[in-house]
Amino acid sequence: MKKLLALFLIPAMVLVGCSNDEVTPSAPPVVEAPKTAAEQLTSADWETKKVSESIVWKYKHFKELFSSNQSITILDIDLNDAGLEVEVPHVLSGFIKTSEAAASVGATVAINGSFFDTSKGGSTVFFKKDGEIINTTRSGFTPYRENAGFAIGTDGSISVVKKPAAGWSSLTEAHTLLASGPLLVLDDKTVKQEQQVFNTNRHPRTAVGITADNHLIAVVVDGRFTEAHGMTTEELATVMHALGCVEAMNLDGGGSSTAWIRNRGVVNYPCDNKKFDHGGERGVATAIAFVQK
Repeated sequence: MKKLLALFLIPAMVLVGCSNDEVTPSAPPVVEAPKTAAEQLTSADWETKKVSESIVWKYKHFKELFSSNQSITILDIDLNDAGLEVEVPHVLSGFIKTSEAAASVGATVAINGSFFDTSKGGSTVFFKKDGEIINTTRSGFTPYRENAGFAIGTDGSISVVKKPAAGWSSLTEAHTLLASGPLLVLDDKTVKQEQQVFNTNRHPRTAVGITADNHLIAVVVDGRFTEAHGMTTEELATVMHALGCVEAMNLDGGGSSTAWIRNRGVVNYPCDNKKFDHGGERGVATAIAFVQK
């Protein structure tokens, strides 16, 4: 009897062993690599509104961009539109808000311009308008903060240029030129930033850049809030390059950083009133305004 029982058990054990051998082990879970900052920017679901035929307004709040909270406003402006004009309204002394400067030239959208005297007003960097030099860079001004220029050629073309060795006055082909800096992107490559606190600390920032297909990308980054930490200039350069700019420059930032749209007002969150709202606009010396005819 025992022998007969063994004869029945042996095949059953063989079958169990075969069944176990045929079980496919479960695959390990796929862990996706975290997105780079550039990938986050290009894949983001931006809030997008068309302002005019050639101007698009975008906004996005990021919770983990550069491991921080970031509030970014973009104005995407198609410079191929013959009906678009670019102005640089300014004051020689005292202050003017970006919104006021924009309204004075009938602008559709505008951003703040370059550095100014916070006591007396007026530009502290090289500024030429319509062929006339309004002022030169103040003596002792930090060189890397005026090594780039927003230039309007005699033919109306817009570009971001690097400061030539011979100085800004040597750029005779620029009919209008507003110096600022640092330079962020040149020849489709991000520019290495000097390790100075102006660059390495996070602040509200304003920047402009030009894409290969001749769009101007104006970016305003909010900062000095829990909701918006601001950026270093290296981070800002990464943003501008990710948005397609082949050349880009930093403008005045901090409490000056402002994006304005006609019939909407200030659309970013300026920090001059220390509130995360649209009411903290600061008086400046220059603005860059875009007029849709």
